[in-house]
Amino acid sequence: MMTTKLNCVLLIDDDMATNFINKKVIEKVSATCHIATVLNGREAIDYLTKSGKYENLDCPKPQIILLDINMPIMDGWEFIEIYKNIDINEKADTKIIMLTTSFNPDDKIKAEKMTEISEFRYKPLTVGVFNEIVSQYL
Repeated sequence: MMTTKLNCVLLIDDDMATNFINKKVIEKVSATCHIATVLNGREAIDYLTKSGKYENLDCPKPQIILLDINMPIMDGWEFIEIYKNIDINEKADTKIIMLTTSFNPDDKIKAEKMTEISEFRYKPLTVGVFNEIVSQYL
């Protein structure tokens, strides 16, 4: 069990079942006060910048983002390109963990070259993996 609670974790994945499972894993760790889920990079940008459907909502700033690569509308790579230009106050000390099923070595190499991505991990998310992420970055 964790003693330090995160303010928020943002899950970005187009697969609703994956978001559901990841949310349950994070809840099991009792690591966070708020878990937000979005289905693609565009929704995530709206969440982070409080625009679109998130305009008048209280959206806690995530300390950890779990980002999938392959999604419709806006994939993980497109999200990172826009995220680079987001106001520093809207991203603060956020850590982005790319969480994917992609075993393409080029994806791992590309992610490791991007300063915005703290780590590249393979699905599924487990309690042990999430505990490692939290202890490493917070």
